[in-house]
Amino acid sequence: MSIKDITVVITTFKSKKKIKKCLNSIDRQSKVLLIENSNDSSIKESIEKEFSNVECILAGRNIGYGSANNIGLKKVTTKYALILNPDATLHPSALENFIRTTEKISEFAIMAPYIQEKKNSNDKNYLKNISPVSVENVKGFAMFLNLPKFKDIGFFDEIFFFYFEEIDLCKRVVDHGKKIYLVPDIKIDHEGGV
Repeated sequence: MSIKDITVVITTFKSKKKIKKCLNSIDRQSKVLLIENSNDSSIKESIEKEFSNVECILAGRNIGYGSANNIGLKKVTTKYALILNPDATLHPSALENFIRTTEKISEFAIMAPYIQEKKNSNDKNYLKNISPVSVENVKGFAMFLNLPKFKDIGFFDEIFFFYFEEIDLCKRVVDHGKKIYLVPDIKIDHEGGV
């Protein structure tokens, strides 16, 4: 397994300035599917010209976070997908640490980093436990999905336009007896609410 086994899925809405910092933090060996919730072809052209590993798909209009992510997830051909918010940035070891953790806990459905929002930057609780922790839900800014585990669950419920769609997805994962983990040594910064 390598980071080539991960496809990053990002949903944006006219986030042309914000998204470049995020894309620059992703190793160019990883394929990125960026779903732009508009019909702005200049965003698509600009992003694909600058980032050879990114395919930008125009949704045509703002169809919401869950629906746009589903467009990306249905196009993924790798075993794993990382759903990432456009205001998140990966630490250099993040993708490798996800892969390393899949070798320790292969039965997971979702993995996520310990919350790394700037407003929580003084929170050092993640240092107390360096092992993955089984939880019932995770924040949606960075969700690492083991795609074969979703065949009988599906992805996001498209009734949710924005907010709570990750809580619903996590609940369905748990209700199907599948596992969700927080992984303290995976670092992803999230500006939060941007």
